[in-house]
Amino acid sequence: MEKLTHYQTLIKKILTEYEKISSQVPDPDIDEVLMFDDSRNQYLWFNVGWKNGRRVKAISVYVRLKNNKIWIEEDWTEEGIANELLREGVPKEDIVLAFHDPETRQYTDFAIAKGHYAITQTTN
Repeated sequence: MEKLTHYQTLIKKILTEYEKISSQVPDPDIDEVLMFDDSRNQYLWFNVGWKNGRRVKAISVYVRLKNNKIWIEEDWTEEGIANELLREGVPKEDIVLAFHDPETRQYTDFAIAKGHYAITQTTN
């Protein structure tokens, strides 16, 4: 449970920093939104609003915690939240790049998810 709480806190910290940097160049028509749901272990940073008569709704980052791993479902940041997590000491084995299909994940240095579980792939 301590690991889960640590990951929740870490994800919220990183997403808050991202949103803070992004909001330094505000768009009055677009709202940047952070949503943290600790009970369901889901964390979102997204944009909503209207621009030039069109609806804007875009996920910047969507992360969830599942089976004691950090599942990165969506990430449109320049450097990638996985790199931020690594710098904060999260082991590669606890990060699933869920935006890649399961076949592609085996070629990354991160955890592989098969079925309901994430396993670690080691490369030589």
